[in-house]
Amino acid sequence: MNSTTISGIKESRLHIPKHFTIVLLISVILLILCVVASLAFGSRIVGVSHVLDGLFHADINSYEANVVRKRISRTLFSLLCGAALGVSGALMQAVTRNPIADPSILGVNTGASLFVVCGIAFFNISTANEYIPLALVGAALTALFVFGIGSMGRSGATPLKLVLAGAATSAALSSLVMAIMIPQSHVMDQFRFWQVGSVGSGNWSSISTFLPFLLIGIIIALISSPALNALALGDEVASGLGVRTGVLRLTAALGAVLLCGAATALAGPIGFIGLLSTHVMRLLLGPDLRFVIPMSAIAGAVILTVSDVSGRIIGSPGELEVGVVTAFIGAPILILLTMKSKVRSL
Repeated sequence: MNSTTISGIKESRLHIPKHFTIVLLISVILLILCVVASLAFGSRIVGVSHVLDGLFHADINSYEANVVRKRISRTLFSLLCGAALGVSGALMQAVTRNPIADPSILGVNTGASLFVVCGIAFFNISTANEYIPLALVGAALTALFVFGIGSMGRSGATPLKLVLAGAATSAALSSLVMAIMIPQSHVMDQFRFWQVGSVGSGNWSSISTFLPFLLIGIIIALISSPALNALALGDEVASGLGVRTGVLRLTAALGAVLLCGAATALAGPIGFIGLLSTHVMRLLLGPDLRFVIPMSAIAGAVILTVSDVSGRIIGSPGELEVGVVTAFIGAPILILLTMKSKVRSL
């Protein structure tokens, strides 16, 4: 039975990719292991039995069980931010047809950072609820600017031009961030902890603030995925199939900005999650975004949580912020992907 998407495409029955069940099962197992590791490791390591006590036995009031309960909000926040960044990366790669698109590579995170530091310096903002609108506006304007610059010329928005435009924009905005921050010591003190990228400040308040943006962004991504599959064939083919390419790009980009902007506002600019999670799932499942997008959410949650746990283990008894860990892992992989793909379009 055929169903009609909002883009006007007639979709035939869903073809499940080969090995999808195996990939899903392994991903869920890894997700569970990440949750257990995140609850167990920190400045004090607790055993699996204490993790289970903290989760399922409210009557147990031991020190270890209380430690586990305090780590639940951080773990959930890490999972949600990773899922948001994973889906955002998948949307950005689909919209730009750029296999190495990522919020950090295209300068979107830096745009959010600039607006946040301006808010701290000029409007004395200090809470997550105040960071979010500024980060969303900064991310959206930067995405539009980079895509506009990358679209100039006869060949349009090629992957190479988008990456170069993103790199140049990110460098320019980073200079503006430093110019605003350095003369004002109170701004530097407040901003530098946020700028590194960390999920350590995740609490139930930030989770409740983040959830609406996450849900809206993921709904947009899932609804847009069939039309984005057609867009991968080229604008002319997609238009022939009934896709309104301009509306589709705007809608999908809005979903990507909501996801990465809200995550950046609350956790700081964490890079490479969208790049890594989407590439892993596309490698395992193929190009169908109806499967790649939801599985990128799981992969992003796993990668970010593993990075957070690794930072706690490496930096023990303190911790190494997750933004540093993801950059350390992601930068070499980005170089390898660039060399392998030669920055070809999807």
